[in-house]
Amino acid sequence: MKKRKTINSFIKAKEQTLTSEGNSSSNIDISNSSDQQSNKSPITDIDVSSLEPDPGLRTPIWKYPVNQRDEIRRAYIKMGSYQPIKNEYPRTKFGSQNRRFQSHWFKKFTWLEYSPSKDAAFCFPCFLFDHKHPRNPAFTMDGFKYWKRVNDGDRCAFLMHIGCNTSPHNNAMEHLDNLMNIPHHIDKMMNAQSSEEKQKNRLRLTATIESIRWLTLQACTFRGHDESPSFNNRGNFIEMIKFMGKMNENIGDIVLEKAPKNTKYTSPDIQKDILNIFANQVRTKIRKEIGDAKFCILVDEASDTSNKEQMTIVLRFVDIDGFLRERFFAIVHVTDTTAATLKKKISDTLGCYDLHIYNMRGQGYDDASNMRGSWNGLQALFLKDCSCAYYVHCFAHRLQLALTATAEKEVSIWLFFSKSNSNCNLFNASPKRHAELLSAKKAEVAHMVAIGERDTGRGCNQIGNLLRLRKTRWSSNFDSICNMIDMYSSVITILENMVYDGSSNSIRGEASGLLIAMKSFDFIFILHLMQKIMGLINLLCQALQEKSLDILNAMDYVSTTKTLLHTLREEGFAILLSYVKEVCAKYDIEIPQMEARYKSATGRSCQQNDSIKIFKLKINSRFKDEAVELLKLSCALEPKENLKLFNIDHIYRLAEKFYPLDFDTQDLHHLRMQLDHYKIDIVSHERFKNLSTISELCRRLIETNKSGSYNLIDRLICLVLTLPVSSATTERAFSAMKLAKIALRNKMEEEFLTDSMVIYIERDQPQISLNPGYAPAYTNGWNNDRMPMS
Repeated sequence: MKKRKTINSFIKAKEQTLTSEGNSSSNIDISNSSDQQSNKSPITDIDVSSLEPDPGLRTPIWKYPVNQRDEIRRAYIKMGSYQPIKNEYPRTKFGSQNRRFQSHWFKKFTWLEYSPSKDAAFCFPCFLFDHKHPRNPAFTMDGFKYWKRVNDGDRCAFLMHIGCNTSPHNNAMEHLDNLMNIPHHIDKMMNAQSSEEKQKNRLRLTATIESIRWLTLQACTFRGHDESPSFNNRGNFIEMIKFMGKMNENIGDIVLEKAPKNTKYTSPDIQKDILNIFANQVRTKIRKEIGDAKFCILVDEASDTSNKEQMTIVLRFVDIDGFLRERFFAIVHVTDTTAATLKKKISDTLGCYDLHIYNMRGQGYDDASNMRGSWNGLQALFLKDCSCAYYVHCFAHRLQLALTATAEKEVSIWLFFSKSNSNCNLFNASPKRHAELLSAKKAEVAHMVAIGERDTGRGCNQIGNLLRLRKTRWSSNFDSICNMIDMYSSVITILENMVYDGSSNSIRGEASGLLIAMKSFDFIFILHLMQKIMGLINLLCQALQEKSLDILNAMDYVSTTKTLLHTLREEGFAILLSYVKEVCAKYDIEIPQMEARYKSATGRSCQQNDSIKIFKLKINSRFKDEAVELLKLSCALEPKENLKLFNIDHIYRLAEKFYPLDFDTQDLHHLRMQLDHYKIDIVSHERFKNLSTISELCRRLIETNKSGSYNLIDRLICLVLTLPVSSATTERAFSAMKLAKIALRNKMEEEFLTDSMVIYIERDQPQISLNPGYAPAYTNGWNNDRMPMS
């Protein structure tokens, strides 16, 4: 019984055949015996230019790989049938007569071929479409040489070979005609489309692509509740296509219901596929930006609208042009927030784009124990894999903790924030009271303009709103306090009206309590004190959220802020108190005796309730830069005042101790030699004067082509720049997530969410594009749009 082939064995044989195509010799060695031929392995390396013309020596067609047979056939057809003309052909004895091949048979039977090596006749079409076990091997494998039977009337061997209309020979002739008629091949017939149809397909797909791009960049939903043609609102995507059709008749005539059912390009699967192609383009460009550079990861977690825990991954690196970049790379759903789970998810995500952990040179997280833990935290796990991946606690979060701790421990400040929020709630809860407040402010502005106390012009006298003071958004609190100061008079007026004309006792009582609090000296003093403090800290808050801020520059901002707070405490208190007294006199607020002892709300007596000192102490405790050796050594690279802080020993120590993976012993020797030349060269160079940050120095080295001469110094500068400052970029990603995944879109798939956020956040990347002539690899699950673009 013949052993059957399995599918696996067949596929393996095909793979081996295709693999050996480029390795076998072009010289074909075929035995005359058909039994020996059947035992040989198929020939896989074909040199078309050296095909054997003699039909008696040719390799059978079935010996060639299936995918090459048509190519071989066309080459033989181009060569033509082998019909050598000789004055005399070899004679063969048949009985008492000697017979031979006749050249005039070529004219009568054009398909006929002659083999000098075998002195035999062959059929050219039958050879081209021969099978392994042909019906008549005489004209294909062995050759015909019984010349006596040629001129035998109806029994002529050539005529008998031709046979009836359905004979193998006539079938081979038909296959020959079909093979040469390329436009009628099945693959050409299936893909045959007119030029007009191709243009329609491209235009239809372009409309789909541009709609998806626009909706994604605007964080809009795609699908509607009902997308049937009879529904009035079919969702943003369909309505966008309809709008484009109204604006352009050429588009309107080929999209939606006017498009063929198999080329509408509107199914949700196609929308996600095109979006995924865009997102992969963006991620690939980010990967190319990183190149071989070292990078830092910024990670944070938050729950989305469907209560799923999402982790954002942001990459920080220095690109090839010396610019410091922070790129949003992915958002990943995590089932739990243990350090091991987070590490695995991050490693898998980075590994998909060939970003290795051993190239990591920094980690930036918040102060959560699962992130910063020295033994089992996420930063500790990564440090085990890469000892140079230093963890830096988010500076913006440090500042927030300092301010929050101050507000919680100082009772007067806590009460001020509480009363301010109660005031905002009272006015914002009622549209009527909000309108009355705005009307009172407009009347006040008009009066002050009339008496000449306010200037007029574009941007002047704009009316704001009362904003809540939020613990986690200190950078916006400065604007909230300024608005409260600007609208203080209008708020007092409306509260007084509410005390007498309130709609209920509860409203009148709440308004009365707020009016008493706001017309107190403590409230006015803290209001203006917090304006001063928040004004000084606001610049630091904003700076710490910049993507291009380096860690040395951040420490400069911290140092400057502490100096200003100290100056305000030592020299600005008298000025502030004098201004507060003027405000109190304007609104008839009682001013306490400054010489008397002050008794705080806790009952503790003290000479002075020094909130400024508390703020300063909290910032000092959160930003102990003098204790961090890495930062102290990095300061030696700063270019301020013509390399005033430049210290060769500190820089050498920085590379030797903190970056042993990037500087071997030989590199350290060369680094010291480069540093000697570097200081003299940079100080005397005109283009390196007036530099203030290490980021500017990095770019200037590349612009002047000195990064090649001082390649080790440039490498060290890039490593210092890679150290994280804050994780504000991850917070921005969560803000984008709230726009992309809303309550009505809370079931969107994880890949769909990631792709949408990558395109939305990294919109400053070079314009993403998809060639309309390119058709995605359609899957069997798509029930439409399966016709390929051509």
